[in-house]
Amino acid sequence: MNRNYMVAPCLWLAASAHAQTTVPAPDAGSDTGAIQEIVVTAQKRAQNVQDVPMTLSVLSGGQVEEARVDRVGDLANRVPGLGFDNFPVTQPRPAIRGIGSSDRGAAGDPSTAVYVDEVYYGRPGAIAFDAFDVARIEVLKGPQGTLWGKNVVGGLIHIVNQRPTLGDFGASVQTTLGNYDRKDVAAFVNVPLSGTAALRVTGGLRNRDGFARNIAIGGRVDDEDARFVRAQALVEPTERLSVLVAGDYRRDHMAGSNRHTVGVDPSSSRAPVWANAIDTVPDHVRQDTNGYQNRESYGVRGSIDWELDPFTISSITSYRWLDYAAFEDADGGNPTTNRINARGGNFETSRFWSQELRVAAPSSSAVKWVLGAYYYHQNTRRTDSLIVDAPPAPSGTFLARDQFDQRAKIDSYAVFADVTVPLIDAVSVFGGVRYSYDHKDYDLTNANSTALLRAGARYTIEADKGWDKLTYRAGVQYRPAKDIMVYALVSSGFKSGGFQDTPASATSARTPFSPEAATNFEIGAKTRLFDRKLLLNTSVYRIDYSDLQVRRTIGLDTFTVNAGSARIKGLEVEATAGPFGGFTLSGSYALTDGKFRELIDNGQNYSGNRLTRSPHDKLVLSPSFRFDVSDALSVTTTLDYQYESKIYDDFNNNPLTIRPSKTLVDARIVIDHADKGLSLSIWGQNLGDKTYITHQFLLLGGHFATYGPPRTYGATLTWRY
Repeated sequence: MNRNYMVAPCLWLAASAHAQTTVPAPDAGSDTGAIQEIVVTAQKRAQNVQDVPMTLSVLSGGQVEEARVDRVGDLANRVPGLGFDNFPVTQPRPAIRGIGSSDRGAAGDPSTAVYVDEVYYGRPGAIAFDAFDVARIEVLKGPQGTLWGKNVVGGLIHIVNQRPTLGDFGASVQTTLGNYDRKDVAAFVNVPLSGTAALRVTGGLRNRDGFARNIAIGGRVDDEDARFVRAQALVEPTERLSVLVAGDYRRDHMAGSNRHTVGVDPSSSRAPVWANAIDTVPDHVRQDTNGYQNRESYGVRGSIDWELDPFTISSITSYRWLDYAAFEDADGGNPTTNRINARGGNFETSRFWSQELRVAAPSSSAVKWVLGAYYYHQNTRRTDSLIVDAPPAPSGTFLARDQFDQRAKIDSYAVFADVTVPLIDAVSVFGGVRYSYDHKDYDLTNANSTALLRAGARYTIEADKGWDKLTYRAGVQYRPAKDIMVYALVSSGFKSGGFQDTPASATSARTPFSPEAATNFEIGAKTRLFDRKLLLNTSVYRIDYSDLQVRRTIGLDTFTVNAGSARIKGLEVEATAGPFGGFTLSGSYALTDGKFRELIDNGQNYSGNRLTRSPHDKLVLSPSFRFDVSDALSVTTTLDYQYESKIYDDFNNNPLTIRPSKTLVDARIVIDHADKGLSLSIWGQNLGDKTYITHQFLLLGGHFATYGPPRTYGATLTWRY
């Protein structure tokens, strides 16, 4: 085994420093230091997180709010092994253990999936949530191709909202004021309709000025303007039958992202074009448009859980809509001095319908088994456009004016089975299989108008293709003591092939790229030590990938290629320590060593290069101290330290597109009055006001980048009844 894999855990044990942010902290009302734990549904049944034989990070609803996880991309600052491609912020693409996808095309799929209340969100633009009134967020690491199935090669994020509560009235109002003129308000109300029915309604508004001024044309970019509402009705006519009907709506109307020309590609003959456009000051831009990001996402969902004597039946039905439009300055250069201006947009309408049906063993059964069937339909219309012009040229003359009109119909079918069998008191074995079949019908029209480049590249194609795969998992878990569980598992995942979104030719448009697959080998331990004052979870894994789908850019063309094979080896350590009443040290450490074993593209051999969007080292530390002023009044101070090593943004590992390592520090003080139901949080994020890149690429000799948020601070007041 590589020496680094042995050194890292030894250093952790010696320093007792790499603690776990994603394991719950001690109960706020406890002075014993004993750590409270969270119930999760990672295996489609309720379990203590410490009893689940896989690498799993979980944030409670309280942790999500306190850490100000405003967008799903903010999870990357709290969860080891998780990263995001966050450009634009309204189309996030997650990556777990180095595996993700930047393909936003109508016939592409994510490699790491996002679920909300067990419903799969198939498009990047549909991934939107608000942290208020969330019960928990589960992050499952590695292939989850048996129980979850749909595009979970890298893993998945499962967001679970608070359900209605029977018999109790409850309400809460939360307001936030902060710099950049932040003004937020959110509220929920839980109303019992009878002894067997309840209604819960949650909603809010989020508003903030943009982080960057546009000094070329005025206005600001990187702002926030969102509103949302969720309504859920729960009926439990008997102790064995539960019916939940839910609906949600979200609207975002924002300007575009910040975009900067941060340098040139000296190997390109076009590099001199961008010499006058370079601007690396993050608090302003010189864009020729502020752009926009407009999104409406809404849906309905129904779930039924019916406990019969021999088994439990569960059904989850969902229908969702997405309407999305975005337009951006692609280069960020000064429009008055640029020799080339580039602008691009995405316009999408998607409809999703899914149905899952499960039959499972009753909760009292020693043998835990589940059988299921799943269907998913997606209908997406999407247009990707790119306009490149030369300002000295006559008005209406373009170097390029690409418009790719896509329509994809995707149908997915699956059946699955999984079982856990106790052999003796301390040993259980588990395993499962899933058969998946995906079919895609694809139409694409390249509606290029008159342009100096690619003027003749107009075409319309129709194509279809189906892919199937049998995925599995198998493992053993052993409990040598009540509070110690060790496990070993092998699991596999599958992501279907697809079609190009912006192909250079009709031939490329008709030719599908192949599926990608992964096999994960993992051993781990979950422990509760010192009278449960320390939770310590560790895992070591190796993932072998074949036909990995990666994005490639040549000139104006960006497309998906299959990158041969890759191997990822890693270590994750997560812990929470409550050595004495009031003090908690939590944190996490992830070592991710991902490399291409075989990758030849355009005649170049990139074998041995590191995977993209995956830091080799990631560390989070969160010391927290709670001081009780009286029986009702308490003050809690928390510091969050985050370190992330450098990241490659291109599989050719070009030194120009390396994100340097970054260190961020957040802090908050929470004053809580239990009797009055009031809580005041004074918080700050990126207190060092560090400048760091979140997205970058090379195009036509230019080097373009987007910066992360600057220092922000504010106060949040919460009232609960």
